[in-house]
Amino acid sequence: MNTFFKDLSNMEGPYLIGEIGINHNGDIDIAKKLIDATNACGWHCAKFQKRNPDICVPEHQKNIERETPWGRMTYIDYKHKIEFEKEEYDIINSYAANKPINWTVSVWDLDSLNFIKDYDVPFIKIPSAHITNNELLLEAAKSNIPIIISTGMSNWKMIDDAVKIIDKYTDQFAILHCNSTYPAPYSELNLNVIPTMKNRYGCIVGYSGHEFNLEPSVIAVTLGAVIIERHITLDHDMWGTDQSSSLEVHAMDILRKR
Repeated sequence: MNTFFKDLSNMEGPYLIGEIGINHNGDIDIAKKLIDATNACGWHCAKFQKRNPDICVPEHQKNIERETPWGRMTYIDYKHKIEFEKEEYDIINSYAANKPINWTVSVWDLDSLNFIKDYDVPFIKIPSAHITNNELLLEAAKSNIPIIISTGMSNWKMIDDAVKIIDKYTDQFAILHCNSTYPAPYSELNLNVIPTMKNRYGCIVGYSGHEFNLEPSVIAVTLGAVIIERHITLDHDMWGTDQSSSLEVHAMDILRKR
């Protein structure tokens, strides 16, 4: 039986998720280095993002050409190039187990949810962009895998509706307060919503931060956040839209020690 949330309740500090996302740029060696960093800094989980680009990329964007480090290509070809598949996830699974450190993914579609069921992950993440994807929420709730939901770009009704769907099938879920702007302005973080969420839903609440600094994550813990998720990178200057608002390794180490 998966005891993820029970184990969380026995921890002294917050559960730290290093959101690798697609900051690996399709390179398994970069992914390994980010898993190494997550483990070396004393964080608890390295997280990736799993998509079927053919489903997730809107039709009108698929054939738009863009410049990439690998040359000019269509957006759909770019998304396939940086997407890990079974070969890479088998490597990630073995590599993380040898540390040992937890790893998991955000699922962006039903194909990806079914894909991750073949691995023994501590939880699955529903990203903010899919908090209104009722079919994905329903199937995730039926999976018997603990669920974490991010709430960026949402209002109370959206969160209420998502919790209502999940709560029919499982009580093994947590909610992360989130502002989806990259980077998120400090004036819009609204961290005081964290205790409100705890009272409203009666579940574990955490914080997924996209700001430059570390203080909001520390404040979130003082307000009751049990889970902290931050994007991580080897270097802010690497290719990718998420790199600049991610934490480099030295910042990961500092946050863990706070």
